[in-house]
Amino acid sequence: MHEHTDPGTIPEINRASFVTSMTKYHEDFPDCGLPQIAVVGKSNVGKSSLINCLTRQSKLARTSSTPGKTRLINVFLINNSFHLIDLPGYGYAKVSRSEQATWGAMMDSYFTQSRHLCHVFSLVDIRHEPTQDDHQMNQYIREMNIPFTVVATKSDKISRGARMKNLAPICRGLLVQPWQVICFSSEDRTGRPEMLQKIDEVLKESTDT
Repeated sequence: MHEHTDPGTIPEINRASFVTSMTKYHEDFPDCGLPQIAVVGKSNVGKSSLINCLTRQSKLARTSSTPGKTRLINVFLINNSFHLIDLPGYGYAKVSRSEQATWGAMMDSYFTQSRHLCHVFSLVDIRHEPTQDDHQMNQYIREMNIPFTVVATKSDKISRGARMKNLAPICRGLLVQPWQVICFSSEDRTGRPEMLQKIDEVLKESTDT
């Protein structure tokens, strides 16, 4: 679990704008060629809320109380220096098999065709053990050899003292160490500095390679 980060060294997001939505990934959108960081997780895990919290724009990414609502790849330009890719949520039981197949093809089109993806934030709900879909996504990211960070969302819903206990099954299931996981809350901004720091590290590494 990421802890102490010097606030004086944290980069900030000063500009964020919506670029485009797509049902199948392609690389002819504005400023394509910049580094990309993707956000992935099951439906209703808090991807849109996380993006809005990071950018300090409450309506940049559309949030919905209905799981499975987002069925598009959404692209955001951040600080004119990288793209944040909001991928559609997975694992919503009420979605038909045909929609699940469409979702799978959409995700596959992104992960196999993006030439600029350099990191994935893989979101899980800190209150629950990883689902089978979480396990499959984690395995897929590993097989694709994509660097990733597990983010445990909705951390404000449990006490600070309970976080390590709740992280244990997440770490076992997704094969990560507690100090590699960022506990995050869009409500009280827990983990926001750590997220920004990680983004900064990822972007610096992408320019060095």
